[in-house]
Amino acid sequence: MIDSFNIRVYALCIKDEKILILNEEYAGKYLTKLPGGGLEFGEGTLECLQRELAEELNLSIKSAEHFYTQEDFLVSRFKDNEQLLTIYYKVELENDEDLLVMDPCIEQVVWHPIADGNPFDLPIDKIVYEKLVSEREY
Repeated sequence: MIDSFNIRVYALCIKDEKILILNEEYAGKYLTKLPGGGLEFGEGTLECLQRELAEELNLSIKSAEHFYTQEDFLVSRFKDNEQLLTIYYKVELENDEDLLVMDPCIEQVVWHPIADGNPFDLPIDKIVYEKLVSEREY
């Protein structure tokens, strides 16, 4: 039975036709994903994204533009009782040269060439990547 929401906010950080991706372990699974994470109570989506980028990667946002909000019902891959909602922003970083992995779960940070194809494991991340490529907004 679904009895809670899990709202996730992610950044599409794009530079020189490359997108920033993370390889990390989460709940015992190895994932390739976008930077970002869970919205906390009392927090706005952009506040969440700024906090997550600072906590995980020592990065700050110069500007952000809404890119996509998940449209379909999705049960969390990690908790059967949670409905997942994901929100994505195209982000310009203020200090990408200061990138420093601060979260021990992140095993690797990669600037992935967009032309090299879809690297993502999570279903909505895959949709967002294809939308990015089809709109050629990077």
